[in-house]
Amino acid sequence: MTALHTVDTVIIGAGHAGLAVSRLLSEAGREHVVLDRGRVGERWRTARWDSLHLLSPNWLNRLPGRHIVGDPDAFLSSGEFVDLLEEYAASFEAPVLTGTTVTSLTTAPAGGYDVRTDHATWRARSVVVATGPHGLPVVPAAIGNTDVRVVTSDRYRSPGRLATGGVLVVGASASGVQIADELARSGRDVVLAVGRHSRVPRRYRGMDLFWWLEATGRLARTIDQVSDPVAARREPSLQLVGRSRADEVASEVDLPALQRLGVRLTGRLESLDGRTARFGDQLAAVTAGADRTMHGLLDSIDRYVDRVGLTREVLAPVRPKAVAVGVAPSRLDLRAERIRTVVLATGYRPDNDWVELPITQADGSFRQTRGVTDAPGVYVIGQRFQHRRDSGFIAGARHDAPAIVQHLTGGTVPTTGDGHAALAGEDSA
Repeated sequence: MTALHTVDTVIIGAGHAGLAVSRLLSEAGREHVVLDRGRVGERWRTARWDSLHLLSPNWLNRLPGRHIVGDPDAFLSSGEFVDLLEEYAASFEAPVLTGTTVTSLTTAPAGGYDVRTDHATWRARSVVVATGPHGLPVVPAAIGNTDVRVVTSDRYRSPGRLATGGVLVVGASASGVQIADELARSGRDVVLAVGRHSRVPRRYRGMDLFWWLEATGRLARTIDQVSDPVAARREPSLQLVGRSRADEVASEVDLPALQRLGVRLTGRLESLDGRTARFGDQLAAVTAGADRTMHGLLDSIDRYVDRVGLTREVLAPVRPKAVAVGVAPSRLDLRAERIRTVVLATGYRPDNDWVELPITQADGSFRQTRGVTDAPGVYVIGQRFQHRRDSGFIAGARHDAPAIVQHLTGGTVPTTGDGHAALAGEDSA
């Protein structure tokens, strides 16, 4: 018979967001437990490639009760971030149970909720789902039976772990461009299938992009302030890599930077069957649209500089050059091109089938407002644009966790917003 434990609050997920909530509940003296299928920061250990660094600089990655350690402008590796999370959990003796897979979340017979795991059932008054926006990798319908190996980005580790030969990378957002960059620098022939993407420079006018996003208030913009919340939550991730100017390796991974490394660009992947890949003809339009959006962002930064009198404090504006598209192939014979691997960096879809409560949308995403769901006492945290634009970033937890804990412990939280939770995605390729 499965053991039954009673606790005030169960937090599901021991990543940065779940630990932030745990820290605040500990400070409030509230009994709770944190459950994770693996270890603290498990996804950062097992679903990231070896060379990955955070996209956000250290100064931005603040968590409740934790101050910046080390170079504020550096970018932590995934291993360093795991170490940070372990130190953070140990700093307040977070009650984490590792190796505990949650199999269902249901209402309890006499009120509250039952969180069933592979070891026991936890009965709680409140539950905080902190599993993050990354569920299962999206495998596009365009992928059919193929003669080459297909690897999703969460399974990619390094160039040396792939078969010899060329690589087709599908998706041109953060993961796709970083993987294409690494493969090209290792000497591989790389083709990048480009879908909708968000092009930005790593630095502009001498400052990191995130400094500008923070200074201009863009990271603090709430879901209530955007005209199309669904579209905002589906924005592709930024074409960035976590490298400093001091690095020998260039700090840009946008399409022109990849072209300089010899990466060939195609349009969006339309089909992959047997040995033949076919691509759309929208490359010029897609890249031009991304450039227009980027210049709109940079225009707003320039206006901010003028408005607050920073002109003499920052560098003169130098804009990134447009992507030179040329004639992109509409089809490739993968065997003739000696391409033996396809890497999919096409985003993620929600994986919340274990939640047996009426709090999810048809697409599996959570229906919530500032982390508060329709089920009394059930919360979510870490979703893309959950409330603020930075909700899906590490830094977002220092804003969203206090709001959730305040509501959970008897305070209130604003109830404005459309309540439709995020679909996480790297690209729409």
